[in-house]
Amino acid sequence: MNNQLIGLFNDGFPPIMDGVSLTVKNYAYWLNRKNENVCVVTPKIPGIRYKEEYPIYSYTSIPIPMRKPYRLGFPRIDLPFYEHIYQKSFSLVHAHCPFSSGALAMHIARNRHIPIIATFHSKYRDDFKRVIPNKMLLSFLIRKIIRFYEAADEVWIPQASVEETIREYGYTGKVEIVDNGSEFSDEHDTLAMKVSMRKELGIAEDELMFLFVGQHIREKNPGMIIDALSLIKERPFKMFFIGSGYAENELHEQVKRLGLTEKIKFIGNLNDRELLKRYYAAADLFLFPSLYDNAPLVVREAASMQTPSLLISGASSAQIIEDTQNGFLSGQSVAAFAQKLAELMQSPEKIRQAGTKASHTIARSWESVTEEVQDRYKSLLKRHA
Repeated sequence: MNNQLIGLFNDGFPPIMDGVSLTVKNYAYWLNRKNENVCVVTPKIPGIRYKEEYPIYSYTSIPIPMRKPYRLGFPRIDLPFYEHIYQKSFSLVHAHCPFSSGALAMHIARNRHIPIIATFHSKYRDDFKRVIPNKMLLSFLIRKIIRFYEAADEVWIPQASVEETIREYGYTGKVEIVDNGSEFSDEHDTLAMKVSMRKELGIAEDELMFLFVGQHIREKNPGMIIDALSLIKERPFKMFFIGSGYAENELHEQVKRLGLTEKIKFIGNLNDRELLKRYYAAADLFLFPSLYDNAPLVVREAASMQTPSLLISGASSAQIIEDTQNGFLSGQSVAAFAQKLAELMQSPEKIRQAGTKASHTIARSWESVTEEVQDRYKSLLKRHA
């Protein structure tokens, strides 16, 4: 398969730091390391010059209002790009979203009579609901997305619970489960990193450190974390939020209003993955009360650094968690989340044990994931031939 060109298509790529962008980057990195002929196709970000060891082909785009740093791409009006990409002899294309890049991947696959894989990563209905009040238009867009997945040769999902979402949207075909990985799963000196980073951050010995990493958007429920912490603010802890998003200003105001400015810190976007790894290592608990995410990469990254997560019982993202064993689950209310935190703060040894088990049961290296991806690509190409 090494001489056959594999195209990875997505509407985002680092420096856009979300789970799907990082998935594509790690696929490309490890496929390239394993001598596969791979490229990435994505919307252009002005001023960005990629330095990866594999080619990245980018096309004209504009910012998406209220969703910085995401961009809306227009590959077909970018004629130099369009002519260039159609000169490439793709053998297989893999679309990681159904929008501009996915539509381009589908067009190439149908014109070249090559196989296309489409991974269903996100809860698109939730993304649309915030900006599209018209239910008929919303239903039309969801049907269009499902038609995209129905046209693919294979549909992949990152964990079993995601099947419920894609079925709810109307998809009736077959799905294949292909796990996500973590860049940090090979880290062995976690304890030393934890000690040094906690000292650097000024975390006292009797304080617990909580962490959230992700977009600061209402869909991910970060406000619930702040409300819950306000109910236990007399206890010794520090909370760090990493990321950005349209709701970050209201989160800052919420912290001020609830008198938590000494307890809660906002770090902003963090593109330095080594520094992010140190934050994961320093944390005692990763707080992630999102009902929006399907299979969040951040939970696996935290687990890699022996940091267990507290999630909401019944959420898609919580399927990989066995309560009190490799993580913790809470009810959906602010009071229930605060109560769970209060209980766990009384049992630091229970938290440490769950973190150790999380590193063994949740974390998986991207190299291992990509070896499985390679085998699946080969199998599909063989069947298609």
